[in-house]
Amino acid sequence: MKNYLYTLSIVVAATLAMFYPAPFTQIGDFQLKSLILPLLQIIMFGMGTTMSPKDFEAVVKSPKSVLIGILCQFTIMPLIGFSLATLFEFPAEIAAGVILIGCSPSGLASNVMAYIAKANVALSLTITSLATLLAPVLTPLLMKLLGGAFIEVDFFKMMIEILKIIILPIGLGLLVNRLFRHQADFLNKYMPLVSMAGIALIICIITAAGRESLLKVGGVLVICTLIHNLCGYLLGYWSSKLLKLPEQDCRTVAIEVGLQNGGLASGIALQMGKVATVGLAPALFGPIMNITGSLLASWWSKKTPKD
Repeated sequence: MKNYLYTLSIVVAATLAMFYPAPFTQIGDFQLKSLILPLLQIIMFGMGTTMSPKDFEAVVKSPKSVLIGILCQFTIMPLIGFSLATLFEFPAEIAAGVILIGCSPSGLASNVMAYIAKANVALSLTITSLATLLAPVLTPLLMKLLGGAFIEVDFFKMMIEILKIIILPIGLGLLVNRLFRHQADFLNKYMPLVSMAGIALIICIITAAGRESLLKVGGVLVICTLIHNLCGYLLGYWSSKLLKLPEQDCRTVAIEVGLQNGGLASGIALQMGKVATVGLAPALFGPIMNITGSLLASWWSKKTPKD
């Protein structure tokens, strides 16, 4: 049941924010959405403190698997996002949010899901790390090409915002890990808990901020987001299978493609000044991917890869 506890807590928190939005909107004169950016930076700092050269060992051991994983990550989900946004005929800013979550790198939860699913954890760490480091260029580029049909996208402004959200905190985390290697054990123990709490709070804030829009398109957007997520698993797995990757690597790519960094997408939406519209799909993607990811990983955990 521990595998589902975090998922359940996120669903409960998001439901509370939907029905009781006031406590998650502002406290006094302070707007809680101002917390999204620093929370993301703390999460990325935590990621940096746990990164090491070992995270990239799969580049040397399995370069084909890494390349396929990265290509699937930045082709399958953006194209599915664009197709769904067009098919469902959402308002422009909500449609842009569907595309934005597709253009984001893989989520932090993917490494845990890969471990539960008896997938290739080293490969999962490598793909997550590389996708995150490539995001400052590839995410705004893909958003310009695909999302530009719905809203105005400033490539350089978005790139700078992602650099502030990702590269600076991760760089600082790497530095702390390097200088205080022995003391970093404390961070490695507690930062995952801080990250999980941060992600849950971000989802609550965005759900509360976008409540009115969610009431209008919430049901349809949930279906769209679920299809997006499931297509990521399905196409990620079978693309890897067709390219003759081992079963463990196929599972890994499926999880990496299906689980997106909703927090980063939410931060970008905030910096665009559209967290209540563009930020809705990323906010929904978080709870949905945790539910489906937990179920898929637990199912795979009962099936030991033959190879």
